[in-house]
Amino acid sequence: MSFMDALDMEIQAAARKRAKSEAAFKRDDEALRELLVQGRAANKGPSHMAKLTGFTREWVAKIAPDPKAARQGAIQRRLDKLGADSD
Repeated sequence: MSFMDALDMEIQAAARKRAKSEAAFKRDDEALRELLVQGRAANKGPSHMAKLTGFTREWVAKIAPDPKAARQGAIQRRLDKLGADSD
């Protein structure tokens, strides 16, 4: 069995601490993303939520796109496909 000096133990402890922090970050990030999606569904704009979170409007819009625009885009793609099929 190899002997671990104080620095080895500090490195190992720091790695464990980082792993715990990363898991907490991922959990909290996922919760925030879900709340942003709920906010968009409740007609809150990305600028408003960006002010609340401190993130950019673009980041918020990317994470939680406008659900109405997504539906409209899907409808338009279907209509375009139907129009192309009838030619």
